[in-house]
Amino acid sequence: MGATQVILLEHIDRLGGIGDTVNVKQGFARNFLLPQGKALRATADNIAFFETQKSVLEAENKKKRDAAQKDAKKLDGLTIDLIRQASEGGQLYGSVSARDISDEVAEKSGLPIDRNMVDLNQNFKMIGLFPVTIALHPEVKLDVTVNIARTESEAKTQRELGKALIAGAMEEAEKEDTSAEENAEEAADAEAETASEENAESEAA
Repeated sequence: MGATQVILLEHIDRLGGIGDTVNVKQGFARNFLLPQGKALRATADNIAFFETQKSVLEAENKKKRDAAQKDAKKLDGLTIDLIRQASEGGQLYGSVSARDISDEVAEKSGLPIDRNMVDLNQNFKMIGLFPVTIALHPEVKLDVTVNIARTESEAKTQRELGKALIAGAMEEAEKEDTSAEENAEEAADAEAETASEENAESEAA
């Protein structure tokens, strides 16, 4: 599929800023940039139209950016708890999606957070603490912490420890296994030493 030229109407990561003319794949333009009003096809008419609207678009973008920066203070340091059923190993019976996260962030912050504002490549399928980026504006992004746990008390403990309980449990299990192995080795050594002493006494007799 070939490329097409578009004029960006807002900042797009890894592409450019307002007014930049860039080459993008036709599918990306047709399915995302154009229908969401993020760009115009770079035709002569559209280029001329953009020049007449450039100052208005830049002023509107600044207004939205300033508002987003103000809203960002409500998300600074935010942790949301999501309680889900999971196995003893921490595997979720289901998953946590961008919509789950956006709904909880919106409820906790009081901001209109849409799932499209959540930067999530794939759903979470394990309990734990995960940083997730929220884009309040193309130029205003920050991380919130998603705390996925099996119970409210588990979520509280994970917040305090700063890590998944299952990880702590695994570490404890590893320590117990190591300790058991050491104890077994010590017992075997002691048994061997006792047997050796008994053999020596028997030979002496």
